[in-house]
Amino acid sequence: MSLTLADARIVTPEGVHEGWLTIEDGRITHVGHGSAPGNGLSVGGRHVVPGFVDIHNHGGAGGSFPTGEQDRARDAVALHRRHGTTTTMASLVTDSLDGLTRAAASLAELCDDGLLAGIHFEGPYIARSRCGAHDPTLLREPSTQEFAGLVKAGRGHVRMITVAAELPGGLDMIRMAVAEGVIAAIGHSDADYDETIVAIEAGASVATHLYNAMPPLGHRAPGPVAALLDDERVTVELINDGVHVHPAMMRLAYEVAGPGRTALVTDAMAAAGLGDGDYGLGTMRVRVDGGVARLVEGGSIAGSTLTMDVAFRRAVRELGMSLPDAVQVASLTPARVLGLADTIGSIAVGKAADLVVLSDELEVAGVMKDGAWITEPR
Repeated sequence: MSLTLADARIVTPEGVHEGWLTIEDGRITHVGHGSAPGNGLSVGGRHVVPGFVDIHNHGGAGGSFPTGEQDRARDAVALHRRHGTTTTMASLVTDSLDGLTRAAASLAELCDDGLLAGIHFEGPYIARSRCGAHDPTLLREPSTQEFAGLVKAGRGHVRMITVAAELPGGLDMIRMAVAEGVIAAIGHSDADYDETIVAIEAGASVATHLYNAMPPLGHRAPGPVAALLDDERVTVELINDGVHVHPAMMRLAYEVAGPGRTALVTDAMAAAGLGDGDYGLGTMRVRVDGGVARLVEGGSIAGSTLTMDVAFRRAVRELGMSLPDAVQVASLTPARVLGLADTIGSIAVGKAADLVVLSDELEVAGVMKDGAWITEPR
């Protein structure tokens, strides 16, 4: 069955053009300029962008990936899909080894079904001094033997591990992860500039929510931020909710890393899509007030209630990104991190028909996953 979307403003990393595209069997088969040949479904001159790709997400709609509960995980994915995220990696938080193993095994089944794009262990091998919303009583020194067991539980779906490289065994963990085909990310770390450089040389290639849960950028002690921004091999995650990072620092990071090394992420937790109230994040209790999630005890920021469409709009309106650049940081660059840029992340012939229709105000007006409407254009 073939479907043509007509009267569209198609956004690619190269630019924006008025045109049309055709979808067959879940894939894009043609991308054209001007008027569509024959009959097509008009999107009324609205923007069509690739589906967003979120590589750091803990849940939403009341569901929390760290619990491993499949029904609630499906609720979370459905919520984020309605907001334009067609590819989601499930991020876990620090827990007991048994808890992490059970959650990974359960979520691996959803990866088998194509609901999730992989599993990210954000902990337990992180620094106590920078643990943020992670349970400090469950933190552990990096163990390649333990991690091998977690990788086994994930049955090939473990895609990322966040490590504090300065911990004993941290560099060995990074090297092992890379050897296993798992992305090694630096985060929740007290590493200094030189230690971070060594970690990058060992294979670390992602900065977990840059600026957050790491020493600040300084002119005499540049810390990990400078090392991560300065290296062309590193992609930096940025939480663009106006809470985690000041817009000026967002712009600074983007100006250095550019669209090719910047990945917008939500770091969303169970409260995304819901209202204020009390929620859980792993073993920790979280209170959301005014849309901001913080630990009940201690007050540390505990993930976010962000969705990718909001992050995308803020990138254009608050940070001044062009639409093509905003598409790259919300879709193509994170797809590249996951090794999926050949199939998702941009509008091109042969790629999956994961698409978002946006109004002139950049509000989501329709979402398509693999050629099927999740929400039809309205």
